[in-house]
Amino acid sequence: MSTKAFRVGIIGAGGISHLHAKHYKSIDGVEIVAAADVSEKSLAKFKDAFSGTKTFTDYKDMLKSGPEMDAVSVCTPNGLHAENSIAASNAGLHVLCEKPMAMSAKDGQAMISAAKKAKKELIVAFQYRFQANSQMIRKQVEAGVFGKIMYARAQALRRRGIPNWGVFGRKELQGGGPMIDIGVHILEVTHYMMGSPRPVAATGNTWTWFGNKKSDVASVWPNWDHKTYNVEDMAVGMIRFENGAMLTIEASFVAHIEKDIWNTTLFGEKAGCNWDGNQIYKDDAGYMMNSTASYVGNWDHFQEKIKHFVSVCKGERKNECPAEHGLMVQKMLDGVYASAEAGKEVEIE
Repeated sequence: MSTKAFRVGIIGAGGISHLHAKHYKSIDGVEIVAAADVSEKSLAKFKDAFSGTKTFTDYKDMLKSGPEMDAVSVCTPNGLHAENSIAASNAGLHVLCEKPMAMSAKDGQAMISAAKKAKKELIVAFQYRFQANSQMIRKQVEAGVFGKIMYARAQALRRRGIPNWGVFGRKELQGGGPMIDIGVHILEVTHYMMGSPRPVAATGNTWTWFGNKKSDVASVWPNWDHKTYNVEDMAVGMIRFENGAMLTIEASFVAHIEKDIWNTTLFGEKAGCNWDGNQIYKDDAGYMMNSTASYVGNWDHFQEKIKHFVSVCKGERKNECPAEHGLMVQKMLDGVYASAEAGKEVEIE
């Protein structure tokens, strides 16, 4: 096995990049060698946290004349994912791109095409499929415990949680609000646990009634920029799959509910489950039985995501998060937003 260091660059040195770099640094033989961001303040913070990093205010300069690299993490706002990822692939680098994959499925497909042409890996940074209970449920589905999965309900609901940092409230940079920001995570892990069926149609709606106004209860969750906020507060969608299964997705930055909800429920012919509680429900010997896994594993799923990427790039592990899965998730997101705009169900190609 080669002892040469695996050298990583970061495009976008904001908050999420620090998590990427932290977990890269925890892996033997991995070095953070470069970071690029238009903000010199962000670059300074990154360099303070990860000394020895060479910094660039233009990511193109980093790719062209920066230190030798094997891979990059793309940690920029959603609207730059495709541009950054394609440029990195064209530069002959492996790419780990933060979620969502892009602003559209068309851009996502262009990212895949660039990576294939370069014969390099492209992985979308979905960490929840690597969570211990996700792995447990997926293995139970694969073993036939659930039988045919008929329906899933995925929920990423905040009672009050409008992002008060970054550009999450600006549609032109993010593509949307809670559906594309936090809903994407619960949608992806649910789709994964179902077995990644092909989506064929979507229906959905979005509503904005709170985030674009000054709030009387801002002390509960203050300081978001309501003047530039032009994304939804809440979105819901239903996806129909080629195999006949359906999935409902609910996502909110704001909702009048008792408490935040982050959960998925699967409904199968033979069994169902509650993702959050590691519980499986089925009939056995004439009784309705509830079972809870006593131990599902104990690891940091974000770290596992980073370890997986490095191992795949080094040829040490099969890719368990192919970019084609990210593209299907992007098509579902596109479908929900397109349906909301059209006021009717839309087909997913």
